[in-house]
Parts: sequence; C-alpha cells; structure tokens
Amino acid sequence: MKPKTSRTASLFLAESQQLIAKHNLPHIVECLQELSEDEIWWRPNPASNSAGNLVLHLCGNVRQWIISGLGGAEYKRERDREFAERGPLPRQALVTQLHRTVRDACRVLAKLSDDSLSRKYAIQGYHASGMAAAYHVVEHFGYHTGQIIYITKLKRAQDLKFTRLPVIKKPGAR
Repeated sequence: MKPKTSRTASLFLAESQQLIAKHNLPHIVECLQELSEDEIWWRPNPASNSAGNLVLHLCGNVRQWIISGLGGAEYKRERDREFAERGPLPRQALVTQLHRTVRDACRVLAKLSDDSLSRKYAIQGYHASGMAAAYHVVEHFGYHTGQIIYITKLKRAQDLKFTRLPVIKKPGAR
C-alpha cells in the first residue's frame, strides 16, 4: 500500500511528471530529430555545450537527483563525461536514453509520499527535501530544454512553433 500523499502533493508530483515527460521531453526529441547527427554535437564555442552534451547531462542529473536520490537506485554519476563527450553518439541512442531516464524518474515521482517529499536527502553534496529535489529537476530540465531549442533555432533559422497561445475571442464575437 502506498503511503499517504495529500491532494496538494499529488498535484505537485503529477505536474512535475507532466512538465518533464509531456512538455519538455517531446520538445527535446523534436529538436534532436530536426538536427543532423553532426549538428547534435555542434558547439558554438569551446565554453558552450552541444545539444548532445545537454541530453547526457539531463540524463545524469535526473538519475542522480530523482532515480537515485529520491528512489534509492544505485547510480554512480560521471558528470564530467557528460560534458566531455564529443560524439557523435547516434541520435537514437540519445533519444532512447532520455526516454528511459524520464520514464524511470516518473515512476519514482509517482510513488512519493508526503513523508518522502518532506524528508531531507543528501544529493550531489547538497541537503534538500524531496520536494526541493523534484522541483530542482523540473526547473533544471526546463532550463536545458530551452538551450536545446535555442541551438536548434540557431542551426535551422526558423521558428519551431512550440509556443501556441490560445485564441481569445472578444466578447460578442462569433
């Protein structure tokens, strides 16, 4: 039986899963499909990362903070390797790894309780509550999704049409 989770905590966890899996993940995958294998590993300068490095970094971060940190799975992260990789690792390998990571993270998030969200964890040298760890990952995932989108826009010189504002009808309009 799953431990008690309040309605607010359940909403927070569901929204966290939604943002990672249904909002950001599809944007990253679409960007990777849009870029050539070489472009996935393109860097604008030596101080910047490629889209491929950012995907590897997201996988490492999510595994460390959610799957291992909150879920208790064994994981030894090699963070420097995420940024040192120059590829080209195949696009499909990156997409598969990212999908697997997000799926595993969502499984952990779905099982969290009020107690696990308020408990303190030691993750990556930080002491954070379960809620802070989940929030960190969602924010971090969104941040790097934006960078991958920007790289794709730089290489394609076109609007990717990811933002679609709702049509607001004026009062009395048909």
